[in-house]
Amino acid sequence: MRHLRLAGVTASILSRSAWSERAEAHRRRAEHWTLPHLARRARGDKHPVDDFLWEYYDLGPGRLARWHPGLGVALADAPEYAALGSYVVHHGAVSVDPARVHRRRPGLEWTRELLLRTAERPMHRGCFGLHEWAMVYRDRDLRHPQLKLRLGSAGTDQVVESHRLSCTHVDAFRFFTVAATPRNDRPLGRADQLAIEQPGCLHATMDLYKAAYRLLPFVDATIVLDTFELALDVRRVDMRASPYDVRPLDLEPIAIETADGKAEYLDHQDRFARRAAPLRQRLIDLHDQVLSVDAPR
Repeated sequence: MRHLRLAGVTASILSRSAWSERAEAHRRRAEHWTLPHLARRARGDKHPVDDFLWEYYDLGPGRLARWHPGLGVALADAPEYAALGSYVVHHGAVSVDPARVHRRRPGLEWTRELLLRTAERPMHRGCFGLHEWAMVYRDRDLRHPQLKLRLGSAGTDQVVESHRLSCTHVDAFRFFTVAATPRNDRPLGRADQLAIEQPGCLHATMDLYKAAYRLLPFVDATIVLDTFELALDVRRVDMRASPYDVRPLDLEPIAIETADGKAEYLDHQDRFARRAAPLRQRLIDLHDQVLSVDAPR
């Protein structure tokens, strides 16, 4: 196999047949999720559960479906990649431009620190997904008007008032209603995130997807699909445990206001934490690899 060296990074060169096979496999895998979303969008339909990953996170279907080889791999006969702004052509082969790493270094360093601290922190159990309940507490302007509240407005408020709110995720807390905000164990702001994010949080697990796609194009895009699929599974449980009646979406609610529902939620929380742990470690390792690229002189 031929190699090239660019800005201190040695890359092996893949033939067009080799890299296009990988790119096509990635596209087919992604289309299992992108095509239903695109079909709904064409019809003007919205899915209040699955569309969250497209609306909240800033990676569109086309970008999810595009395979990137990452640093250390160059592509022969790849004009479609040469046309992308983050790639350079060197001796006839196309590769990610390592010089671009330095532009993203501060954000990547912060994300690596967040991943590392989260991995090292003990898991917090017992929030029971009440963040979604806190987002509608004493507020009749529902975030998902397509769905009804399973217990009605008064019943939903009563669940919030009879439980302790112990959310540890900054980006969930910022959507709490004004009435719910002071009920949380502590106020949360962006400056608190490094100190409190923990591996039992379903939203912290979903955010592994964001940490993965923000590494693009410097890493093999397979990690993005791996984290996307985990995030979608988490999102479905997150909404099953929410105050919304998700049965019209063929999802069975998790009644977290009951003992059985709490036990089911804890079981999912444990399972997701175990699935997330190796992905979080992979992301830490990938950040280390990317950040090891020398700044241009």
